Amino acid sequence: EVQLVESGGGLVQPGGSLRLSCVASGFTFSNHAMSWVRQAPGKGLEWVSRMSNSIDSASYADSVKGRFTISRDNAENTLYLQLNSLKTEDTAMYYCVNVDFGLCHWGQGTRVTVSS
Repeated sequence: EVQLVESGGGLVQPGGSLRLSCVASGFTFSNHAMSWVRQAPGKGLEWVSRMSNSIDSASYADSVKGRFTISRDNAENTLYLQLNSLKTEDTAMYYCVNVDFGLCHWGQGTRVTVSS
């Protein structure tokens, strides 16, 4: 079965950094584009970043561009999101999704809290 397991979140001060990981299973990871999305408390789902199965294709929401970096390790079936220069407005639950599958397979997410 398809599984997406996020980890790496935590409590961090503004300006700090975190690296989120998403371990995928149940499909051929290297064949699919992947995205990170997030949901702040009381807010709707927000797209954060997308990475193609091609190594030279990545995109970001304007709110995180220049601060976050998406990457993937196909040998380990893992998607990463490096979060730098964190702001309080980055506080949210972060989820990884398979672009082709959409939200049909939903993991537990990992919580990022940015607070001074």
